[in-house]
Amino acid sequence: MTAIDSHAHLDLPAFDTDRDAVIQRALQKGVSHIITVGIGKQECVHALQIAEDHPQVFAALGIHPHNAADCDLQALDMLEQKSRSSKVVALGEIGLDFYRNLSGREEQIRAFRTQLDLARSLKLPVIIHDREAHTETLAILREEKAGEYGGVVHCFSGDVRMAFSCIESGFHISIPGTVTFKSARLVQEVVRKVPLDHLLVETDCPFLAPAPYRGKRNEPAYVIHVAEAIAAIKGITPEEAGRVTAQNTRSLFSFD
Repeated sequence: MTAIDSHAHLDLPAFDTDRDAVIQRALQKGVSHIITVGIGKQECVHALQIAEDHPQVFAALGIHPHNAADCDLQALDMLEQKSRSSKVVALGEIGLDFYRNLSGREEQIRAFRTQLDLARSLKLPVIIHDREAHTETLAILREEKAGEYGGVVHCFSGDVRMAFSCIESGFHISIPGTVTFKSARLVQEVVRKVPLDHLLVETDCPFLAPAPYRGKRNEPAYVIHVAEAIAAIKGITPEEAGRVTAQNTRSLFSFD
């Protein structure tokens, strides 16, 4: 079985003591590639360095809605310059988070729209963060015609109707480890109804470890459990779930 972890945060301090070993464990488990995702100025620099140091790792760079205040001209210039690296496959994660509201809503919307515009100029797909902001996120994606270069709503938390609205707008749906939780009926229903060719798998590590490791540090090797859960819900083999979601990821982010 092989799979691709479409969303990890390998730059975070949780991996400072064993980052290389974490990457090797993932490869040994059949994870062919990992996309490590920057969420702020320094995190983006570190994420790109990790990608450049490891052939199987690619990077996505963006200013997370929690850090919207940092999305200034200096940050945008940094994103534009570093996103020209061949190891950068997307702009993200960007979007809206009206659950924690660590940045003001108008500030989040400004940073979101500005980065969507940058992604369009760079012709890069986008990785979207959407928490408790489904209506606003979808409206902005449509207004900005963000699906023109494709993208993914990561760690999807909406319902089936929201999922199909995202797909109609040119986006994939990424499924995290929460799909393995017995109580996660909403995301399980999304997996059941959404065609496999619109799904990606992710860990969002070090967060949201799947059921066998719930409450512990998550890591890319565990994305296999996400693919297995999707397979069980859809009545297909884990190998097919891993293969198709991996191909979806390669196609979306344009890497071999």
